[in-house]
Amino acid sequence: MNSPARILFVENGIGYGGAVICLRHLVRNLDREQFVPVVLTGRGGPLYQDISRDSEWLCISDRIIDIPYWRNRLLASRLARSLPWLGTLLNQALSRIDDLVNFLPSFLRTTLFMMRWKPDLVHVNNEPLCNRAAVLAASLLRVPLVCHVRGEQRGSFMMRSLFQLPRMFIPVSDWIAAEVEKIGIPRARIRRIYDGIELDKLDPEADASRLRAAWGIPEGGFAVGLVGLLIPWKGQRLFLDAGRRLLQVNPRMYLIIVGGTPDECEPYEQELRELAAHPEFLGRVVFAGHLSSMSEAYNALDIVLSASISPEPLGTVVIESMTLGRPLIAPAHGGALEMVQHGSTGLLFRPGDADSLADTIQELHDSPELRIRLGEAARRMAYETFAIRTHVEAVQGTYRELLQLDARSGIAPGGR
Repeated sequence: MNSPARILFVENGIGYGGAVICLRHLVRNLDREQFVPVVLTGRGGPLYQDISRDSEWLCISDRIIDIPYWRNRLLASRLARSLPWLGTLLNQALSRIDDLVNFLPSFLRTTLFMMRWKPDLVHVNNEPLCNRAAVLAASLLRVPLVCHVRGEQRGSFMMRSLFQLPRMFIPVSDWIAAEVEKIGIPRARIRRIYDGIELDKLDPEADASRLRAAWGIPEGGFAVGLVGLLIPWKGQRLFLDAGRRLLQVNPRMYLIIVGGTPDECEPYEQELRELAAHPEFLGRVVFAGHLSSMSEAYNALDIVLSASISPEPLGTVVIESMTLGRPLIAPAHGGALEMVQHGSTGLLFRPGDADSLADTIQELHDSPELRIRLGEAARRMAYETFAIRTHVEAVQGTYRELLQLDARSGIAPGGR
């Protein structure tokens, strides 16, 4: 490449969480002599605006009307639950409205931007379906397309059809790579690359006293924290089910729920808060919300928990907590099985089983020596596996491979 290649990154996930954080680590560390990035997001709140510190950034809204929010509210209504056919009808009607008022304008604006900026390569940060405007625009304009895959692939004919369009896939774990192969993608189009983070930006010595005081944890209190967006599959309800039993026998234990809430999941957060307000929780459940200083947040927790009821592709919480040497508990499925060696770098519990989760938390609570040993081993593994330079070099190698293939095919990159 005689001049830096233009890379358009597209992020249209459910909210500002681990996928966006990993994207920002990647963009910040790209070799600017080889690649010029622009980040396009479907949301534009303050957290997304902060991306402009890393790269040129713009927002092309994919939600003129927040259809997912209203879909969740309507499908959760008593009438829709009592009449399944009505729920199905509402879901189909709202999906078509979403296509008309949200998808179509997003697709047209994304296509026009690509025609003006002329990217050499488009990299969507999530599955093709949730980034379908960018996927279809890149295919229409014959721009090479890379797709990060961060979740289990179970879906519609449209989902499978969109998976045929990217030239290359980057699954974040071997488990996700196998899922991509199951839907018919040849291994030659798959490059498994673990997410990377800027290890030096995480401070193992960060002072946690301010946060613990803000959470109302007294001297000698014990904090168990679940870190992740407040969306149902992340397992906050499971955490509370396990915590109900734990709080009765551990008078100094506190349950901390860390993470922001996407707009469409506000009813779910309200349900959690109503549940946590029951007298049986003894006022020892804290909703910490989104936190900007994650080193302080992890250090404020005596145990870090991932409790996803659906398999997690890898989980930023796993990477960050291991890097900081925190005692970690995770469900025995998905990408966690690749990262967490039970009894060595963390503990695993039966997915979706509140009793198994409670027993595992209790085991780690009762053994300070085990917590120290697991944390130290986790930190060593994280520094070997998740260094940002290793991640960036692998991703840039994928870009070079695609751009060279594109050049040999006779297609002018970006139409230039």
